[in-house]
Amino acid sequence: MALVLVGAAVLAGCGTASSPGPKPSPSSSWAAPYPVDCRKASCVALTFDAGPGPYTESLLEVLKAKRVNATFFLLGKSGVARYPDLVRREASAGHELANHTWSHPRLTEVSAVEIRRQLALVQEQVKLLTGRAPSLMRPPQGRTDPRVAEVSRSLGLAQILWTVTASDYRDHDPKVITQRVLAGAGRNGIILLHDVYPGTVPAVPGIIDGLRKRGLTPVTVSQLFATNKPQPGHAYRNAT
Repeated sequence: MALVLVGAAVLAGCGTASSPGPKPSPSSSWAAPYPVDCRKASCVALTFDAGPGPYTESLLEVLKAKRVNATFFLLGKSGVARYPDLVRREASAGHELANHTWSHPRLTEVSAVEIRRQLALVQEQVKLLTGRAPSLMRPPQGRTDPRVAEVSRSLGLAQILWTVTASDYRDHDPKVITQRVLAGAGRNGIILLHDVYPGTVPAVPGIIDGLRKRGLTPVTVSQLFATNKPQPGHAYRNAT
């Protein structure tokens, strides 16, 4: 598929990548998600960016109660390094772990060396924590170009963008977040939310219920693509 450029707001506190803290002992903790066959079901991927954070634990409880698995695009410096136990918990609950860079720079505005550093740090830390490195990444703000694609390809990472977002980084009203997601969600689409803002987790139960009422099944990105596995370096906005 062709590379695309998608705009979104900048997360606060983005900076230059720094070395991670002490390396944890590896432990294999990835579990299988709830079984869904998206070749038959009408699926939509539920994804969360920039965590883990202070609201992630509550989100995991909501997803467990609703029997839903999601894909978490992890931020290294403020997420993985600060909340390693939540990373392990996400993996052991059957959620999919993916890469959202170490410190959220616009990858199109840094060197190829820094692009690799940003992605490789997260790959390394997630593997140390869970026994497996991610196979998916999401470029901050959806900004990608041939250099980002090439580095992603060399690291075995497919680029996953989105079809609908609630702009929950800006508007924290759960009702607004829910309405925006449900208005834009459709089969084979990808929903972008964040587990680091206060209005998002309260909106998730209504989002899941609303999707199901419309005949849509929320799943991980890899489940959405089923047998059509995303290819490293390619950028995808949906599974069609």
